[in-house]
Amino acid sequence: MPSVPPFSRSEKIKDYEAQCKPIGWEEKRIKTADGVELALAVGNITGSKPHTTEGRKHVAILYFQGNGGSLPPRLPALSAVLKALQRNASASTTYSIVGLSYRGFWTSRGRPSERGIGLDAAAAIEYTLNELSASLDHQTSLVLWGQSIGAGVATSAAAALSARRGAATHTRNTRQEPIPRVMGLLLETPFVSVRAMLTTIYPQKWLPYRYLGPFLRNHWDTRLALRKLADSSTTTPRVLILQAENDELVPGAQSEELEEICQDLHLDAERKVIANALHTDVAAKAQGRSEIVSFLARFG
Repeated sequence: MPSVPPFSRSEKIKDYEAQCKPIGWEEKRIKTADGVELALAVGNITGSKPHTTEGRKHVAILYFQGNGGSLPPRLPALSAVLKALQRNASASTTYSIVGLSYRGFWTSRGRPSERGIGLDAAAAIEYTLNELSASLDHQTSLVLWGQSIGAGVATSAAAALSARRGAATHTRNTRQEPIPRVMGLLLETPFVSVRAMLTTIYPQKWLPYRYLGPFLRNHWDTRLALRKLADSSTTTPRVLILQAENDELVPGAQSEELEEICQDLHLDAERKVIANALHTDVAAKAQGRSEIVSFLARFG
């Protein structure tokens, strides 16, 4: 819902500058493989502790939002995460968050669809690993963070990148640049799939909604993406599932099922329940922010 709430597409980064300081956010423009122009919000911070003897590191966090609103109102919460990371990181480590505005959202062009957003994610990963990392000239660790439907986007993107890595390994083209792997997958208030949500929200067999699965245009099947991710690589990312205790949209059973799926697939996953959190305020809660920061700090 790119235009919900009203005027969300006219939001400005500058309207949130005071809440984000000292993090400075920039709007960047990229193009997808099918020629759609997208907007990104990019923020960086370098650790404040003395240099270590290790080389310079870059932790790139690609953020996939939920399906309502735009990126600017989310920047204060993302800035709070970066500021917390700065306090505990050495000066040789840089953290970046790249927020992706899907096609049709905020100032991005085009109309949203599952296939199109998949192309958006691929273009954002390419920007993050190539242009952004090259400008910093650091060794980069890639983490994907998705909230709500964004968790489905993040997992699908991780599976697609892993499949590319597998295909490149089999071809053994020494002239091809190595394809990086996703080191971490942060799933905030995720659901198993759109179809699973239909039957969860409408369990009554006499209601028609639970039978609409075959007619869905978008599926965002996180369960299937996790299976593809596990099948395509022997080196899978760490997974953190954040469940909102008082989630008014996604039942907690969805996060619990995803944790069980990860366990069945032998993925390194853990689930944390954020006390008193609603669907969209996990990162705004002190416990939620602490869990996010602790997870991201592992890659620095």
